Amino acid sequence: NDRDALIRRALDAGIWMINVGTDRDMSKSAIDLAHKYEAGVFATVGLHPTDINEKFDYNFYKKLAQDSKVVAIGECGLDYFRLAKDTKNKQVEIFVKQIELSREIKKPLMIHCREAFADLIAILKANAVTIPLAPGVIHFFSGTTEDAKKLMDLGFAFSFGGVLTFTNDYDEVVKHIPLDRVLLETDAPYVAPVPHRGKRNEPAYVEEVARKIAKILNKDFEEIAETTTQNAIRIFGLK
Repeated sequence: NDRDALIRRALDAGIWMINVGTDRDMSKSAIDLAHKYEAGVFATVGLHPTDINEKFDYNFYKKLAQDSKVVAIGECGLDYFRLAKDTKNKQVEIFVKQIELSREIKKPLMIHCREAFADLIAILKANAVTIPLAPGVIHFFSGTTEDAKKLMDLGFAFSFGGVLTFTNDYDEVVKHIPLDRVLLETDAPYVAPVPHRGKRNEPAYVEEVARKIAKILNKDFEEIAETTTQNAIRIFGLK
């Protein structure tokens, strides 16, 4: 009910946001929401790997993806964390279709991957994506430094969220990835960063992620904020 106030808090703080579609309805509503704001709110369209009971309608998503507010295809990818029997092949099939859509409309991928990095990398290698600016982003990256290296070789960038503020599990990965491949995210309404942990997350809290990355890399907060912003502008063609 307080969605507009939440968005205004972020925009007033100079924080833009990309609202992520995960199925037909969410993708459409993400676009509708983005159009309510003159600047600073964008959308992606796609079918999440845990929502594969929905049939992937290529032409439906293609039409949505051509909207000026849409900056990426996804959230798409693979999720083996709670892999239901006989869904692996379906996840792969739907993911490949979204790679094809990304290639056709020349917009990057927003990739979700959980406990499936070997298969993800193999699929991306077999279906090379050539987007003019960048092939896309591995969101909420939870892989190893070796996974990161292989994905960097394919041109991908990585986003990190509030989990960095309450565990050191990803510090070495953050140090391993060049700063021009790093983006900030909240994954709102989930995984609120310290000092907001346990509360509903929101886009304005992304500043805490920037502060944590600055601490990990021993850099100034302003440098992290500026560089990651420019990375997002470059990769997603924001304007």
